[in-house]
Amino acid sequence: MLFGSHKKSSLPSAEEALPGRKTRMSIDNQHFVNGHPIAPPFPDGLEKALFGLGCFWGAERKFWVLDGVYSTAVGYAGGFTPNPTYAEVCTGRTGHNEVVLVNYASETISYEQLLHVFWVSHNPTQGMRQGNDVGTQYRSGIYVFNEAQRQSANVAQDKYQSRLDEAGFRAITTEIVEAPIFYYAESYHQQYLAKNQTGYCGLGGTGVRFPN
Repeated sequence: MLFGSHKKSSLPSAEEALPGRKTRMSIDNQHFVNGHPIAPPFPDGLEKALFGLGCFWGAERKFWVLDGVYSTAVGYAGGFTPNPTYAEVCTGRTGHNEVVLVNYASETISYEQLLHVFWVSHNPTQGMRQGNDVGTQYRSGIYVFNEAQRQSANVAQDKYQSRLDEAGFRAITTEIVEAPIFYYAESYHQQYLAKNQTGYCGLGGTGVRFPN
């Protein structure tokens, strides 16, 4: 990805973070693939999930193809800088992670099924990196909106760690924390791999299947 060679591997403190701005990012509020809105308001009955699993271009595509997913959007979360730009996030001085916001119908697809896609779509043992993408913005994260999501995420992590242990992998480094503020990324990042079909993906799982 652009600016992807930056090798920032430790999170800044609030005092070290860039100041950001008060103005929100202006985005095109239409999903390029299915035409649904990517920002509120959404239809009643939808739930939301938030994941970080490396380069958000490839991560978003893992979810928009799923039955029951109403819309997806990429953005920044987990840092200090308000309303950051992509260039700022890539400096490593905002603390943000590249994340995917998933709006879904739980009667069609469950949170546990989304977690399954999350775990098998990347390597959650690599710390501040994902493959060749190195930096704090590529860390593995599950950002939960309620206690039920937290419990499901913890149970899933324990199950997958057991399988990874058997395969000789290191400990999972995924952060499971309360969902922070989500800042939408610039419009050209939204559904990037649908707009740029030969674009960079960067995701690669461990090859270890998630236990049933």
